[in-house]
Amino acid sequence: MNEFKEITPKEIAESPLKLIGDDWMLVTAGDKEKFNTMTASWGGVGVLWKKNVAFIFIRPQRYTFEFIENGEYLTLSFFDESYKKALGICGSKSGRDVDKMKETGLTPVTTHEGVYFKEAKLVMVCKKMYADFLNKDAFLDETVIPECYPGGDYHKMYVCSIEKVFVK
Repeated sequence: MNEFKEITPKEIAESPLKLIGDDWMLVTAGDKEKFNTMTASWGGVGVLWKKNVAFIFIRPQRYTFEFIENGEYLTLSFFDESYKKALGICGSKSGRDVDKMKETGLTPVTTHEGVYFKEAKLVMVCKKMYADFLNKDAFLDETVIPECYPGGDYHKMYVCSIEKVFVK
């Protein structure tokens, strides 16, 4: 497992708000034969249904969406500031059009649960538990709709149990 060590989700030292909102994360799904990754800055972690969970939001037009839909697991990889450019590439270019590993220099690590990256400082291996599209009629604060959904392309929310956590 390279230089990673496994910890429990409760042992994650860094703020999830900073990790997700400021540092961003790579959401990755697929297997060693074929996978895709994308940058995300929306999501969270918590406790639901007596489990430690992560929740993420993916638009259906994203290439990674297909991989998440077709698999049981996904990973969330977090990096230090020196990888911000690589995360920018993974968030602005589609894996349909470019080889993100070649463009970023990131090194995929594969397990039977999925793919994450050797350069990450923290990895969550997650198993899908629940998914549904956000519903325009369910928004209680409609002020976010014009800014976040001007095209009506609502995210699908995935709630996933955190199966493993690796840190360096």
